[in-house]
Amino acid sequence: MLAHESESNISWVGSVQAFLLLIIGVGTGPLFDAGFFNILLWTGSFLVTFGMFMTSLCTKYWQVVLAQGIAVGLGSGCLFIPSVAIVSTYFTTKKSFATGIAASGSSLGGVLYPIIFTRLQPQIGFGWATRVVAFIVLGTMAVSVAVMRVRVLPAQKRALLELSAFREAPFFAFSLAELLGFMGLYIPFFYLQSFAIEKSIMSSELGFYMLSILNAASAFGRIIPNFLADKTGPLNILVPCTAISALLAFCWIAIDSTGGVVVFAVLYGFFSGTFVSLPPTTVVSLSPSLAVVGTRMGMSFSFAGFGILIGNPVAGAILNHGGWLGVQLYCAVCVVAAAILCVIARLTKTSKLAAKA
Repeated sequence: MLAHESESNISWVGSVQAFLLLIIGVGTGPLFDAGFFNILLWTGSFLVTFGMFMTSLCTKYWQVVLAQGIAVGLGSGCLFIPSVAIVSTYFTTKKSFATGIAASGSSLGGVLYPIIFTRLQPQIGFGWATRVVAFIVLGTMAVSVAVMRVRVLPAQKRALLELSAFREAPFFAFSLAELLGFMGLYIPFFYLQSFAIEKSIMSSELGFYMLSILNAASAFGRIIPNFLADKTGPLNILVPCTAISALLAFCWIAIDSTGGVVVFAVLYGFFSGTFVSLPPTTVVSLSPSLAVVGTRMGMSFSFAGFGILIGNPVAGAILNHGGWLGVQLYCAVCVVAAAILCVIARLTKTSKLAAKA
């Protein structure tokens, strides 16, 4: 269906979806605080499931954009901030660890759904393979609707924006880190499979599993570092993990073997997973009080949303005009810039290297 579309056009589907997931949080946070959690949960669950079923009927590119990009993106946006916020209300300690476990669920889906779809598609066709995935999504959403309950609500309804936060160097630097980091962070998730197959490093059958390997490693990268972050502070873990991700992005340039691609997928998936799971608790650590955490989380995640919106399509455009080296350098430079900004956020918060931050 999308065989005749460019890499850049195809990446717009996932980028729009991820952008809406993050940017909608600016509005869903206040709605959660106002007591509309169940409405957000039901609305998000419906839109995600509806989008998946509509995808099974798609025959054109614009239809996929509407079903996957818009419908699933809006639904995910309704679910994201409330799901993150509700976890922290059940824990007084080890919040980073709990958030990491919750965040690993998306990685698990990234492992299973591609495999399920690819195994079923040759046997029952695109439409029914997509519907099977949609029914699985419906089942998992039903569990969430049945189990998730609001424990406490903030005493004060929070403001939509707190622009004064950008006058605080640590918060502003970290928000810029999210913008630049997400511009480059997901490029291997979108393009590693195509790279390995196009360069004849591995067969299409084996290359398909690279996304699942990246996501499986990312699941561990969202749990283990988060456990350590509860002891050291989130920035003290985020800085080295982001720096290692940047180093690995440069190493991608030299990869020319099957073993190299697999090792890269495992290591990059693990260390980049930290940049996905630790931002919520990092924002908490950079906030003066819990009363403004929700507002700041929505603001900071909006930076990440714009980064993800433009990052992967830009990589696709670079690939079409400059080849794989340009894509790899673009990815590496973005993640390096994010690592530097994380260091700035850490040092402007406290210059004591041994301090928890």
